[in-house]
Amino acid sequence: MPAADLLSPHPAASSPQAAEPAVLGVTRSVTGRRWNWREGGQASHTDRMGMAIAQQTGLPEIVGRMLALRHVAPEDVATYLTPTLRALMPDPSTCADMDTAAARLATAIRNGETVGLFGDYDVDGACSTALMTDFLRRMGCTVLTHIPDRMTEGYGPNTPAIEAMMDQGASLIVCLDCGTAAVEVLEAVSRRGDVIILDHHQVQGALPKVLATVNPNRPDCSSGLRHICAAAVTFLTVVATTRILRREGWFDTHPEPQLMDSLDLVALATVCDVMPLGGLNRAFVAQGLKIMARRQRTGLSALLDVAGARDPLSAFTCGFAVGPRINAGGRIADSGLGLRLLLCDDAAEARTLAERLNTVNHNRQGVEAGILDRAMELAAQQRAQGHAVLVLSGRDWHPGVVGIVAGRIKEKFNRPVLVGAELEDGSVKGSARSVPGQDLGGAIIAARQAGLLTSGGGHAMAAGFRLPAGGVPALHAFLDRHLAGAADLPDAVDLTIDAVVNVAAANVELATDMDRLAPFGAGNDEPLIALPRVRVAYAERIGREGNTLRLTVQGEGRGPRIKALVFRANESPLAPVLEDRDAPPLHLAGWLRAESWNGRTSATFFIRDVASAQ
Repeated sequence: MPAADLLSPHPAASSPQAAEPAVLGVTRSVTGRRWNWREGGQASHTDRMGMAIAQQTGLPEIVGRMLALRHVAPEDVATYLTPTLRALMPDPSTCADMDTAAARLATAIRNGETVGLFGDYDVDGACSTALMTDFLRRMGCTVLTHIPDRMTEGYGPNTPAIEAMMDQGASLIVCLDCGTAAVEVLEAVSRRGDVIILDHHQVQGALPKVLATVNPNRPDCSSGLRHICAAAVTFLTVVATTRILRREGWFDTHPEPQLMDSLDLVALATVCDVMPLGGLNRAFVAQGLKIMARRQRTGLSALLDVAGARDPLSAFTCGFAVGPRINAGGRIADSGLGLRLLLCDDAAEARTLAERLNTVNHNRQGVEAGILDRAMELAAQQRAQGHAVLVLSGRDWHPGVVGIVAGRIKEKFNRPVLVGAELEDGSVKGSARSVPGQDLGGAIIAARQAGLLTSGGGHAMAAGFRLPAGGVPALHAFLDRHLAGAADLPDAVDLTIDAVVNVAAANVELATDMDRLAPFGAGNDEPLIALPRVRVAYAERIGREGNTLRLTVQGEGRGPRIKALVFRANESPLAPVLEDRDAPPLHLAGWLRAESWNGRTSATFFIRDVASAQ
């Protein structure tokens, strides 16, 4: 079907200075959003480029236009649609300290040393630690692992845990997804043995004086890999180590590892750590999902089953089915549960661990819900007072879920948000989430350097912090000044629409065509489609507590129908509008996906926003 039959024209501005019209005229939707066209330059240029891509590659016109909107040049289309490590894999040695780290790991393998691994308690930390554990054990090393308890140990390396591994014979310590900021701890323990850091977090000052720090975000690293996660850094390290061993002839008498089999872990970590899905990361996720689909990792396969994940697996599966369950252990239960599951090769034990993580995740949702309502009230008050940054804290708030709460509030108010738990020792410990264009990690570091925080650091979009409870007002005032521009942000983020499609054209063929742009995620948004002037033919609540709204919608004139879904319906402002039998025609914005069930494939529209068509 030609693109012209599917898409409304992308209206060009009347002059270079004129703003483009809102999509379907929606300047304020039910959620208060304006619907804008995805920026792709002038409409005529985008259309010409999309047509050229379609003609040169044989792709459907709509796929060509979507690629043009994402600034993919015709000569890069093949690599974009079929990203491979063969085409995109860098030389690991371009990372600072990589050769030193790899050489030391190769020595540990040759000597059969005991290696201690200290990982972070999130998905990236668990995947990094599992990847390195698998590799070293297959190479003949004895491996000790430690994932810190969020409540009792906090983030990052600590002396008692590392010394305990050294007491058990570890002659080499590897810190995974942490360690860059742990200068005092790591320099102290390095007197007893070698220390390697494999990390990707922002560097806040001088690096620890240890054997090697492989971190693409260190200022002197020229690798250009600033946007890969720690599991990807770990993968590059095992590649570099394997290369050294191969060069030395080690594999003449030992089996060579199948490194590609670990890409399922790299893909999972890349998605869950919200790394941009372009270039190398796109290859990691695309290839890693293929490995994950083979269900070769017993523990991960069990978790996919317990989570009810359907084939084909996607970045969505990683981010919304698998990741939250692995994270749940580190948030409110046993921080090592996720790692034990990823390393488990016994089917019965894996099922038990997966079910336990599933239960913990359900409990985490309850804990989160208990905090969210009060946090939303406080956030609304601060927003009304004109604060640029929302800083919230409360007694009996669980430190393990404050990051999730911060993310939900950020989505609601479009402001940088800090949410902290007031602890018994008189301190506030929490997590922060930001919005595009507001470097919250840099602001947190600046606040720590100004003496307002006991500890703190992170990324532009996410950070952690700790301070005395009495210091919260001063911190809030500092952040309001440091991120003053956030006060002028709209209350809701505009939606970026890729295409307007009639219900009749929103079919399996179109969904399948657009899925060729996957994997979707940060840096490669799933195409957001608008369905114009639809009516709801049927609506019902399904799922636990009726929190999912299932609909059948059709265009005007009683044409073809399509199934649609709204998640979190109990708290969504969209649900009452969609359930109103007397509602006027509506414009819907959302994602069109092809879903297979019992051998039958159909199109489903996942609703993101709603606007009146009158």
